[in-house]
Amino acid sequence: MPRLLRFGLLACAAYFVCMAIAHFFGIKVPILFVYYDTPFYAYQDKIISFAVLSYVGLFYAASRDIKVVPIALAVLGLTALGLASVNTSDALASVLTEGQSVWPYWAQTGMIAGLWVILTVLYLRRSET
Repeated sequence: MPRLLRFGLLACAAYFVCMAIAHFFGIKVPILFVYYDTPFYAYQDKIISFAVLSYVGLFYAASRDIKVVPIALAVLGLTALGLASVNTSDALASVLTEGQSVWPYWAQTGMIAGLWVILTVLYLRRSET
């Protein structure tokens, strides 16, 4: 596996570790907490923190075995699409204050989509290296 691809996958695993910690402890900061300024219940964030651990395991496994990479890429792509769906939903709009910007949510969605693009390109170009 190319080093840059392995590094990218491990960086994603580390990012998701940080996200899990932020959700577990309720550290509502952008990038680690997509919807950081919306109403929430602490128990939901603890559940999210445990679910995010599956991403950690998936990206770590992908960094160790090239055969797992397509699955990790599919999951990351679907995550970006799911976030985009939430960003445009009536459910999100119903909890926002009038005039509250959704730009921060789109920025994180874009970052995750960008990670997907970069990792996909690195994966597809692996045979060239």
